[in-house]
Amino acid sequence: MAENNIDATSEAPSDFIRDIVRGDLDAGRHTDIVTRFPPEPNGYLHMGHAKSICLNFGLAGEFGGRCHLRFDDTNPAREEQEYIDAIMEDVRWLGFDWGTHLYYASDNFEQLYAWAEHLIEAGKAYVDDLSAEDMREYRGTLLTSGRDSPYRTRTADENLDLFRRMRAGEFGDGTRTLRAKIDMASGNINLRDPVLYRILHADHPRTHDAWCIYPNYDFAHGQSDAIEGITHSVCTLEFEDHRPLYDWLIENLPVPAIPHQYEFARLNMTHTVLSKRRLMELVDGGHVTGWDDPRMPTISGMRRRGIPAAAIRDFAARIGVSKSNAVQEVAALDACVRDYLNQRAVRRMAVLKPLKVVIENYPEGDGEMLDAINNPNDESAGSRQVPFARELYIEADDFMEEPPKKFFRLGPGREVRLRYAYFITCTDVIKDQAGNVTELRCTYDPETKGGNAPDGRKVKATLHWVSAAHAADAEVRLYDHLFAAEEPGVEGDYLSDLNPDSLEVLTGCKLEPSLADLAPGETVQFERLGYFCRDADAGVFNRTLSLRDTWAKAKSKG
Repeated sequence: MAENNIDATSEAPSDFIRDIVRGDLDAGRHTDIVTRFPPEPNGYLHMGHAKSICLNFGLAGEFGGRCHLRFDDTNPAREEQEYIDAIMEDVRWLGFDWGTHLYYASDNFEQLYAWAEHLIEAGKAYVDDLSAEDMREYRGTLLTSGRDSPYRTRTADENLDLFRRMRAGEFGDGTRTLRAKIDMASGNINLRDPVLYRILHADHPRTHDAWCIYPNYDFAHGQSDAIEGITHSVCTLEFEDHRPLYDWLIENLPVPAIPHQYEFARLNMTHTVLSKRRLMELVDGGHVTGWDDPRMPTISGMRRRGIPAAAIRDFAARIGVSKSNAVQEVAALDACVRDYLNQRAVRRMAVLKPLKVVIENYPEGDGEMLDAINNPNDESAGSRQVPFARELYIEADDFMEEPPKKFFRLGPGREVRLRYAYFITCTDVIKDQAGNVTELRCTYDPETKGGNAPDGRKVKATLHWVSAAHAADAEVRLYDHLFAAEEPGVEGDYLSDLNPDSLEVLTGCKLEPSLADLAPGETVQFERLGYFCRDADAGVFNRTLSLRDTWAKAKSKG
C-alpha cells in the first residue's frame, strides 16, 4: 500500500509517465511500483519540488506502491540539519508520508566506495590530478571533442592506491578526483570521463568527519535507486542528458536491481524564480525576511502565507506532467487557492484602514449581538454573533466627501447598508486641522435590522464594519508578487526585477473580536477584502490572496 495519507482519486490522471507505469505493470515487468523523492538538504523546498513530490507520492498512491524520501546528502559544505528538518516538515504538510522508508545517500557511502573500487579494478575508473580549470579545458565543448587526461593511463593498482589514500585524508581539497573512464570523444559531455568522487574535508550532518571524499550526484543517485529497489526514477528534464551515464553506471556495477530514469518538464512560473541558488541569494542578501517569507515560492513561505496544501496538490494535478517546458501563470495557482478557500474559509469582518463612525441616534451605552453567516457556501459552517454598538469602524476607502458618479458607497447624505446590521445615513463629516476626515456622524434606521428595509427601499452598497469598543487590534501585511517582471532575469539581473511594492504593512487595523483567538496558520476570508492567515507573530495577519486577480486587472489596463 502507498505510505501517504492522500487517497487515490477515483479517476486517476493520465500522462506519459503514468502510461509507462501502467504499461510496466500490465506487462509484468514490475509487480510493485517504488518511486522516490530525493532532495538535496541544502535549502528549503519550493513549488518545483512540490510538483515532484505530488508526482512521486501520487504515482505510489495511484498504483498501490510506495514512495521513499531520500536525502541526497553528498555535499556537506552546503548541507545542514535545519534543511533536513524543514524538508520533512514540508512533505508531511503537503499531505504525504514515507512511512518507514526514510533514507539518506550517506547510508550507502560504504557500498558506493566499494563499487568505486570495483570500477577501478575493472579499469573503468582512474584517479586524476587535473585541476578543475584544466579538467574543463580537457573536456572540450559541444562542438569539439575532449582530450584524454595525462593521468588516464595509470594502472589499476596505482589508481586503487591513490583512491585509498584519498579516503585516508592524505590529500587536500580539490587536488585529486576519481573519474569514470568512458569516452572523451562522446557527443554527450556527461560521458567524457565524469567525476565520481572528489575530496572535501568538511563536517557532514550525519557522518561528521568519517569521510573526506564524497560521491558526486550522478554516482550516488542511480546506485541508491538500485539499492532501494526503485522501479521508476522520475526527475526533471535537465537530467535527460545524464541518463546515459545513469545507465552506464548501472550496467557496469553489480547492483541488486535495474532502475530506469524518466524525465518530465520542470515547473516554471511567472513572477517567480524557482532556483534554490537564487532563493538563497534572496535570503542571504536581505531581500526577504527568510526562507519562509510569505512572498517566497518556498513551501514554508506559502504555508505561512495561508495557501492550503490541498490547493497546491490541485494545482499540480491541473498543470499535469509533460515533456515540454512551459511557463505556468501564477494566476493558475491563485485560482486553485481561491477555489479551495471560497468553499471552506469562514468569513469574518476586519477594517484595515479604519474610519470612525458615530451613530448619533443609537442609544449611548447600548449594544447588541447580531447574527452573521460563517460561510454562505457551506451551510454546516453555521453562524456567529458579532457585537454592534453606537461607535463603529468602517474602511476609509468606503467614504468619499465628493463621490464621483460611479461611487456607490458612503458619502454625505447617502444611505448604505451595514452588513448583517442596519441602514445608515451620513449626516456630518468631522475633519482635523489639516482637512483630513477623521470621523463620520450618521443616523440609523432601526426598522432595517438584518439589512433589509420593510418598505422595500434599496441601497446600492453594503459595507463591512467592526464595533469600536470590541475590536481587536492587528498588523496586516499585504503581499504581492515578489517580482514585477513576468520572467525575472530575462532582460538582465533578476534582482533588478524585484517588485518594490511586494509588501505593504498596515498597522492599527481593527478586527471583529473572534479573530483575536484565531490559531496561527488558519486562513479566513475578511469580507470584501480577501483571504488572510494568522501569522505566528502575535497580532499579525498575512494576506493570502485578494478576492480577485487584481494584478491581472491592473496589467490589462496598463
